[in-house]
Amino acid sequence: MGIKEACVRFLEYCELDKNLTLRTVRMYSYYIRFFRDWLLKQKGRDDYSVLEITDEDIRQFRLYISHHYKNPHKGDLKRQTQNYFLVALRSLFRFLIKKHKLNVLSPETIELGKRRDRNIKFLTPEDLKRLFDAVPAVGVRGLRDRTIMEVLFSTGLRVSELVNLNKDQINLKTGEFGVIGKGGKARVVFISKNARNWLQKYLEKRKDPYRPLFLRYSGPREKEEGITDEKFRLSARSVERMIEKYRLKAGIPFRIGPHVLRHSYATDLLSHGADIRSVQEMLGHKNISTTQIYTHVTSKQLRDVHKKFHSGNREG
Repeated sequence: MGIKEACVRFLEYCELDKNLTLRTVRMYSYYIRFFRDWLLKQKGRDDYSVLEITDEDIRQFRLYISHHYKNPHKGDLKRQTQNYFLVALRSLFRFLIKKHKLNVLSPETIELGKRRDRNIKFLTPEDLKRLFDAVPAVGVRGLRDRTIMEVLFSTGLRVSELVNLNKDQINLKTGEFGVIGKGGKARVVFISKNARNWLQKYLEKRKDPYRPLFLRYSGPREKEEGITDEKFRLSARSVERMIEKYRLKAGIPFRIGPHVLRHSYATDLLSHGADIRSVQEMLGHKNISTTQIYTHVTSKQLRDVHKKFHSGNREG
């Protein structure tokens, strides 16, 4: 089987059999086709059998994305991004072995690069107040913007999860609702009293019939042909731009985005005594190792426990 056919079959498998989200399939498509195009250019062929791909091919590809390739928008690829390419290749080879019984390169031979510990950005309570106060919460657009930030901080939602919400999903009485996160993983999300109040104000201000919870208020309007209910949904990129605008207005010295509010949500829970397993569930992390990036909080808690209970810290 050639690499071109293998790519097509693998992506069909991801969409139809694995039932991955469209966004995930698109990312796999990018990583796999990037490798395919690099490989064919290296070999000087129109196609190349997957049975011929060797350890050396993978090593040369890793050297290329590590030392030579530069993203036209972001420059050098971070180690984590490089690993995304390798994870996609592992999945491709597993698929070829499992579904087509092909004697291709073993996925286990593709080792991921060791990642440095992540330096998590989060906002202090003072930063959060400055950011929220920077929003002029008057009119439907101002109420929307303040509500978005309150909901992100209250729930720890990913921005993709936030913009996909519909009005009928939200139960303001119980203060909770369900979302489907990464990998089709369902979880319950809880809204704080404060965020509920802002949601109530925003929804009362709206006089439209549209389903999306958060709407865009610029761009093509109803009178233009082809504009549907769904096309009024606010995009993730718009949320990112909106938060950056208020970040500058608030005078916060480092760039932030929706994910920083997610980090701030987890930090807030842990610093007030939540256990890490509960935070894992609320964030929708598959593995506890992902949640353990919040060591800036857990380390302080451990230090306080050591100081309080270790006999060597007692006087006399």
